[in-house]
Amino acid sequence: QVQLVESGGGLVQAGGSLRLSCAASGSILWVNTLGWYRQAPGNERELVAVAIGRGTTNYADSVKGRFTISRDNGRNTAFLQMDRLTPEDTAVYYCYAVAYSTSWDRSETYWGQGTQVTVSS
Repeated sequence: QVQLVESGGGLVQAGGSLRLSCAASGSILWVNTLGWYRQAPGNERELVAVAIGRGTTNYADSVKGRFTISRDNGRNTAFLQMDRLTPEDTAVYYCYAVAYSTSWDRSETYWGQGTQVTVSS
């Protein structure tokens, strides 16, 4: 099994920055994908940013140019640098990973516990 531990959420004023981290541990052969979804009250969960393999990244249009995802493959850890935050970024951010755990035959998706990000106006 793979466990994901998130950290870095909190309260920040509009225009400020936060950095989230997500560390994968447990029985891991390879973590192919690390990323974040977010969910605001009354909204569906949406993909924020994802880092695939050793260099591919994708972002939601709403965060392009403000958020940067990076990963440390040696530590199976991803980081989400969030700059120029707005109140619309307020949500619970969920880290997720697509990983090969005990077999190369198939990968599975794992989720972190979620961390609250609140941006005040």
